[in-house]
Amino acid sequence: MGPGRPLMSGGAVGDRCAGESKPDLLSNRWATFGLWVVPVLLILAGGSLPLTLHTALWTLGFSVMAAACAANARRCGRRHCFYTAPLFLIVALGSLLFGTGLLPLGPHGWGLLVGIAAGGWLLSCCVLEPWKGRYTSGSSDPDAGR
Repeated sequence: MGPGRPLMSGGAVGDRCAGESKPDLLSNRWATFGLWVVPVLLILAGGSLPLTLHTALWTLGFSVMAAACAANARRCGRRHCFYTAPLFLIVALGSLLFGTGLLPLGPHGWGLLVGIAAGGWLLSCCVLEPWKGRYTSGSSDPDAGR
């Protein structure tokens, strides 16, 4: 993302996928809201609920984001989605296993899980994309490969 370019610009040329005519899901406000913002809100809400709901909301939220990232990586080659899709899937599984008592992560297990997810997301979005480009190959993104 170059200087002055918004994260969600609503369909600018730089939001086209690598070699495709399909837009990046992140360039659509409604897709972004439904596939990433709502799951994050579920995860945040789940943190203060009883264990069963906490586990269910975290597992659901991270699973939805994993599926959305996998779809976006496949449909348009969005670089960070190649990393966040499996990361969010692992955190969803970790949430399920920790919440059911099958994965002993200690007293700060929820914090560890969200820290892994947030750290991986920040690394992929804020380091890898600016360094290697927003899309994988054949990108129409003017900032690709910088």
